[in-house]
Amino acid sequence: MENRLELTMSSTDGNPQPRCFADRRDAGRQLAQPLMSLADENPVVVGLPRGGVPVAAEIATALGARLEFLAVRKLGAPHNPELGIGAIAEGGTRVFDSEALMAMGIGIGRLKSIVGRETEELQRRVIAYRGDRPPPRLRGYTVIVVDDGVATGVTDVAALRAIHRQRPRRLILAVPVCPPDSAARLSEEADEVVCLVVPPEFRGVSQWYQDFPQVSDNEVKAAIGS
Repeated sequence: MENRLELTMSSTDGNPQPRCFADRRDAGRQLAQPLMSLADENPVVVGLPRGGVPVAAEIATALGARLEFLAVRKLGAPHNPELGIGAIAEGGTRVFDSEALMAMGIGIGRLKSIVGRETEELQRRVIAYRGDRPPPRLRGYTVIVVDDGVATGVTDVAALRAIHRQRPRRLILAVPVCPPDSAARLSEEADEVVCLVVPPEFRGVSQWYQDFPQVSDNEVKAAIGS
């Protein structure tokens, strides 16, 4: 399998400049442009709830593609929930940052507690968004996994590995913004990574959006038609 990393960065006079997205839907419309060549492959667009779903919805509309979702949850550090020490995805996929766990002294018992709590929330979301419907069948399809942005990339790794187990024909990650080190790591997990902005200095996904509110369960359900 040959992995390809396709990155686009806006610049002026050779210096990288922020590409500002009005909101997630605007990011999705912009991100759809470099993906249009995939429309003839009858792809499946998979949004990562909650923030990735509005972005994915715009891409699915532009490509005339089926929109699905895959539930993933970041495993946050005990005293800093925003810092990801791992992630889980529906279907049982788990990814851990062993270096972070060791550096923070997080033992097996504490880790099991974190995993258990986040598994409950993951299952709640699956039921809320999908009900008793089976998960999407992705074997043999070109699958475009969409998030609203990447920081460490640990949740995206979990999602890509979960989908890879279904043996898609091609597996593509599409995100509006991603730091260089995370982009390089994710290119090892997908056949292709498409990212509009790869800033050399990255403080957070929200800095690249004018409007970046929390996405509600109802917004996710409305987007995926559940």
